[in-house]
Amino acid sequence: MSGDAPHGSKLTLYAALSANLGIAVAKFVAASITGSSAMLTEGFHSVVDSLNQILLLYGQKRSLRPPDDLHPLGYGRELYFWSFVVAILIFATGAGLSIYEGVLHILKPEPIRSPAVNYVVLAFSILLEGGSWWIAMREFDRARGEQGWWQAVVRSKDPPSFIVLFEDSAAMFGLVVAGLGITASLVTGDARYDGVASVVIGMALATVAFVLARESKDLLIGETADPDMVAAVAQAIAGRPEVTGVNEVTTIHIGPDNIFLGLSVDFEDHVPVGRIEAMIAEAEAELRARWPAIRAIYIKPQARPVPKPKG
Repeated sequence: MSGDAPHGSKLTLYAALSANLGIAVAKFVAASITGSSAMLTEGFHSVVDSLNQILLLYGQKRSLRPPDDLHPLGYGRELYFWSFVVAILIFATGAGLSIYEGVLHILKPEPIRSPAVNYVVLAFSILLEGGSWWIAMREFDRARGEQGWWQAVVRSKDPPSFIVLFEDSAAMFGLVVAGLGITASLVTGDARYDGVASVVIGMALATVAFVLARESKDLLIGETADPDMVAAVAQAIAGRPEVTGVNEVTTIHIGPDNIFLGLSVDFEDHVPVGRIEAMIAEAEAELRARWPAIRAIYIKPQARPVPKPKG
């Protein structure tokens, strides 16, 4: 395993954690002064986001433990486990509390007091959250290369890189909705708009949680490596003079930078066993040099399957 987590991913997490801790305190103070349901909801949202960043940092640290007898391929998937937990927390705590608080405020509306405090806190939160979002966007944009945005999310093997971006985007959306809800309540004199804003924020968080849970689940189950890399690996092995063909290439991401590679290779019949063993050792060294993320390699000599006769 790698001795350190991706720098960009850690920077994104620390930036988001710092922003969310400061924002959470400001939101709760504002909610207690003004009685705003949307502001209270946003406070819970920031607390959940802070906890999420802590869990992702914990998952990163745990995933970097070296292989042992119990886990011979390492602990990389522990990051995927905690990423899935984060998605569940966003849904159960962030979305659930937001919708509950919003419905409660719709049924029993309370007038907003000291609205200026809410606007000051919202502006402060947008400033901090915007800084965190910019860092997350910059790091994700750097990592995605020439891929499209959604394609980069689907293909990414490093959940913190897109989880924080999704969280920050949802947070920015929530701040705007909270501001609109407060403004609508003040203009119309109907405090229920504040509760409606909380419900909208909760539904947005539920949508984000669903997307993140699906992506984290796929990684936890086991996703293949990048198709271009798989094709290049097969081509590199098939190009050796001792090889007549590559029957199968199996890859699984154990972590963001930890790939298991299995190959079924058909060798020339006249090649002695000693040369096959030497060639396998040479191939493993070449593959690791070209793709350092490949940590475990298993090459199995296997005759090419004979096609079944038609009819």
